[in-house]
Amino acid sequence: MSTKFESRISAQSLKQFCARALEKLEVSPQDARIVADVLVEADLRGIPSHGMARLGKYYAERIRLGAIIARPQPRVLSETQTTATIDAGAGLGHPVAYRAMQEAIKKALNAGTGFVAVRNSNHYGIAGYYAMMALEHNCIGFTMTNGAALVVPTYARVPLLGTNPIAVAAPGGKSPPFVLDMSTSTVTWGKLELAERLEKPIHTGWAIDQSGRLSNNAHEVMEGVRHRIGGGLLPLGGASEILGGHKGYGLAMWVDIFAGILAGAAYSTMVDVWDPAHPTPSYVGHFFGAWRIDAFRPIDEFNAAMDDLQRRLEQAPKADGQERIYIHGQKELENKERNQREGIPFPAHILADLRALAHDLHVEYDLE
Repeated sequence: MSTKFESRISAQSLKQFCARALEKLEVSPQDARIVADVLVEADLRGIPSHGMARLGKYYAERIRLGAIIARPQPRVLSETQTTATIDAGAGLGHPVAYRAMQEAIKKALNAGTGFVAVRNSNHYGIAGYYAMMALEHNCIGFTMTNGAALVVPTYARVPLLGTNPIAVAAPGGKSPPFVLDMSTSTVTWGKLELAERLEKPIHTGWAIDQSGRLSNNAHEVMEGVRHRIGGGLLPLGGASEILGGHKGYGLAMWVDIFAGILAGAAYSTMVDVWDPAHPTPSYVGHFFGAWRIDAFRPIDEFNAAMDDLQRRLEQAPKADGQERIYIHGQKELENKERNQREGIPFPAHILADLRALAHDLHVEYDLE
């Protein structure tokens, strides 16, 4: 499902454009910078579904409609030495997520562990961004978030859970850090959106139609979800218990328990019920955690063991035809290093969307 790339754009230019656009929508300069950094980090790491592609047709649209509050008033609802719960005030998810993770890290540095739950929020971009914030503090970082119901539980035929991503980041010693950033569904919704746009079939095992049968037709699956008549993405592992679909289903439910129920946010089909004619807040929930490594064992011992673990995996005998075994986060790090040197590749249709947004907001467009 390749697409045409028009040009490569520098990360700095993208951040500046994103911040200008958001400030024009009355987002505070500080919050705009945080959102810009998260979105561009996604593009740098090769995760375009969560990058600048979302700026105009998701965040800007919802701010204009009042479903996302440009300048929210977040509130701490409860707090202990190691925990906190925050109401995000229906603002953009990125700034409250950034500050919640900062608070989880602060608590971990003081007490060994820290956990922060967030309610009444919105989509917060790539989960891995927040987990990686812990790395520079010699902590392990963790986050999860729920989302709109797009995933069908094992043996059901209607979506009741979000793609509900989980991210964990741990220092790697002399090796790159371990960064696991994964949805609990077979694929992200963005892959179906791309297939629909390009009129390409999707892989068998990604999704089912409204009757519960496996489908290769992205448009058919998406229409079923849009009109709430059934069908949707499958949980990690697929359609049955044979390949572990019930495990992905269980992980998605775990995220809804922590990021939804424990946080006091919406869950299941109550999350992000979107109708442009009657826009309402998403009521998304997030959960963040940090562990100070030396609260458990000396950091140098941990780093040495992480180096040894990665070396054992990377040096394992390779399957026929394979040249390399990757550790989670390595591909994204290598994407980032290349894209920082050469610029981030953007499809023509995304650049067209950004041009249109610049025109609508009367802000300078300098991404050519």
